[in-house]
Amino acid sequence: MPARLVRRATVLFAGAIFSGSAILTALGARPDQPGSDSVGVIEGESIAVSGPMRVEVVDDQVKTMLRSGSDVRVKSGTARIDLVEGGQISICGPAHLSVLKSGGSLTVALSAGTIHAHIEREPVLTIYTAQIHVRPIAIGDGPQDVLVGFEAPGGMCIRANRGAIRVEQQLTGQSVIIPQTGDVLLPDSQIEGLRTGAGHCVCELQTAKAAPATEFEISRPATAEEMRKNALDAKADPPAPAEKPAVKEEPIYQVFMPPLIYDAKAKVQPEVDPKMIILVRRVRVRPTLIFQGRVEGEMIAAATPALPSGPAGAASGSLRKPAAPANDSFIDRIRNFVRKLWSRGA
Repeated sequence: MPARLVRRATVLFAGAIFSGSAILTALGARPDQPGSDSVGVIEGESIAVSGPMRVEVVDDQVKTMLRSGSDVRVKSGTARIDLVEGGQISICGPAHLSVLKSGGSLTVALSAGTIHAHIEREPVLTIYTAQIHVRPIAIGDGPQDVLVGFEAPGGMCIRANRGAIRVEQQLTGQSVIIPQTGDVLLPDSQIEGLRTGAGHCVCELQTAKAAPATEFEISRPATAEEMRKNALDAKADPPAPAEKPAVKEEPIYQVFMPPLIYDAKAKVQPEVDPKMIILVRRVRVRPTLIFQGRVEGEMIAAATPALPSGPAGAASGSLRKPAAPANDSFIDRIRNFVRKLWSRGA
């Protein structure tokens, strides 16, 4: 009985080990895992990538990882490849290239456009065109900075910013070494016509765009005093009502025309008589403004004419002298009453 239990436990343990190794092998063989054939991350405004590649999301940003065999087309503008080893390749479009990687060697097959590569130590870069083979040469342990591109019509420009460059003709095997800071132009991609070509094929290295820093804000609930103050402020300053724009009254025009007549038998249709067309203009008559009220203010005194001097003036003054007022004393009233009685008795 114990032997059977030991045998069963051994079988189960062996099965578990086999299953675990199979799972690890499957995970290791997943094609979406980064391997030695990863070239670098490419970024650009107008690019098209075909062939082996991988899409990743890093810091909420979508990144396209080029792999060995990727084909890149830059339709316009520029693009940048950040190599996994730390270097950089800038592409100035319109351009077309393919990348191949084997171990520590990177091969770029360039058919159109201009590239500007900056390599620190790795990988070993080789640039192929239809007729020329370009290989940068490091000076000591220094970096390599090379520019290779095509310029119309049919010219090829090569510039060695850091380090030297070995240029070889693929068909004939003829080669030449361009020293550091050298800038040459190959007409029709032929070494025989090599000449100085300063100022051709401009393509600057691009700086990586730093992701915007995320700002955090610590919030706290409002206190009772702050809530009361906000409520009072809201009541004190009610929102002002929106002013309605004044309606502009304009005349309305209407055109009345007689109905059109179509005669299928007639070759020429009769035209509308302009006398039958009526133009009506509708307007709103404004009422006449009548102001009602009174005029307030101090009255102006009339000026009295001055009296003439002399006897004539004295005579007129005597004529205009008012009569003496009647005596209204108590005795005069009794006298008048007695007179009235006597006059009635007589």
